[in-house]
Amino acid sequence: MTVKSYSLIEAKAAAAVLNHPNIATIYAIEEQDDGMFIVMEYIDGQELKSLIDNNQLSIDNVLNYAAQIASGLQAAHEKDVTHRDIKSANIMITDKGQVKIMDFGLAKVRGGAQMTKVGTRLGTAAYMSPEQARGENTDHRSDIWSFGVVLYEMLTGQLPFPGDYAGRYLFNTK
Repeated sequence: MTVKSYSLIEAKAAAAVLNHPNIATIYAIEEQDDGMFIVMEYIDGQELKSLIDNNQLSIDNVLNYAAQIASGLQAAHEKDVTHRDIKSANIMITDKGQVKIMDFGLAKVRGGAQMTKVGTRLGTAAYMSPEQARGENTDHRSDIWSFGVVLYEMLTGQLPFPGDYAGRYLFNTK
């Protein structure tokens, strides 16, 4: 099986066990023409990334959104699902201020077969935990690291690690 096929299996397993107000509802995960797509609920709102980039977050917003993100992650982790791509662009904020964590396409379900090959990097480098960036085994702690990066980004409007530093720090290069 290819990594893409493994990702499809993992995403379907994650979708089957997730049901929480702060997680986007996934209706189907399909393959078409060598591509994978997720059919999920329509969310009327904006990406958290857009709100951050436009300086539209008060401290009250940050605290509210952070609590909701943590609640959604807790629900996923209680079902042994690790998202593996938590970032501000994968979090929607509805027009009523409700957080929806999206894109469980890289999710990993604990207890299932090891689906992604160790040594394979999946996710967005700027938000990855060091072990994820090195292609090592990941668990819920990787999502917590990524959530910390998102929280920092919400508070400051920038990522915590400059590009050159992040690569050396996360990937152990010189």
